[in-house]
Amino acid sequence: MERVGAAKPGLRLDGAEGLEHRLRSNAAYADVILRSRYTEDALKEAVARGIGQYVIIGAGFDSFICRRPAWAENVTIIEVDHPSTQRLKRERLAACGVTLSRSIEFVEADLSMESLRAALARSSFQADCLTFFSWLGVTMYLTREANLSALGSIAACAPAGSELVFTYVDEAVLDPNQAPDESFRRLMADVSDAGEAFLSGFEARTMSELLLEARLLVLEDLDGNQAASRYDPAAQNAFRTAAAAHIIHVRGMGPDPAA
Repeated sequence: MERVGAAKPGLRLDGAEGLEHRLRSNAAYADVILRSRYTEDALKEAVARGIGQYVIIGAGFDSFICRRPAWAENVTIIEVDHPSTQRLKRERLAACGVTLSRSIEFVEADLSMESLRAALARSSFQADCLTFFSWLGVTMYLTREANLSALGSIAACAPAGSELVFTYVDEAVLDPNQAPDESFRRLMADVSDAGEAFLSGFEARTMSELLLEARLLVLEDLDGNQAASRYDPAAQNAFRTAAAAHIIHVRGMGPDPAA
C-alpha cells in the first residue's frame, strides 16, 4: 500500500485531498479495503492449489471482475446478488464501456426467497468442483439465524476443500451496555440512519466451534486491527480501523454424509 499525504493538524483540506482524509478517518473505509485485499490474497493462493470457481455472494459493486489479474484469467467468476442491484451494476458497466469475459456470470437472486444452491443451479456453476466463495459486508445486516442458515447453505454447495472468506462484527459492540470506540459508534449510527441497522454479530472465541456445526473449519480469523497491521505495518496509510470488524477464512468439510 502506498501512502497518500496525511493531513497536518489544523490544516483545512478541500477537494480530493479533503475527501481522502475524511474517508481514511472512517473505520468502514479501512474495513472495505482490507477485507478485499485479504480475500483476493486468499483467492490467489486457492487458485494456485487448483480452485477454478469463484462465487461472490452479495457482490454489490465489487470491482474484482473489472481488474481481474492474470492469475485469475482462467477462473470462472459468478456474482450473486439481488436482481435490482445486479441490473444496476450491469447497466453502469455497459454505460462505462466495460467489456467482460464470458467466464463472468451474473446470477440475479433474492437469497431471502431462495437458497444459494437453487440460485447457482441456474448458472454454469459446477457443484462437484472446488470453489472459493466470498461473502463480505453482509452478516451484520442479517439475524443470527439467517446467518447460520446461509453458512450451512454455502458449505453444502461445494465439495470438501472449498473455501470461504466472510466478515462479521464482534457481538459485544451491539450490546447497548457496551461502549464501542467512537468511529465504530458513528458507523453504526450512519448505517442505521440509512435504514440498514446492524442486527447481529458473533463472539470470536466461539466461532470455531460454531462453524464446525456448519461443517466449516476455521483457517484464520483477524480483527480489524490485526488486518491493518498485516497490510500496513508502519501505519503509513493512517487507517482508522475497528477491532470489532472481523474477517474470517474457512474451509468446507463437504456436505454432511448423514444428511
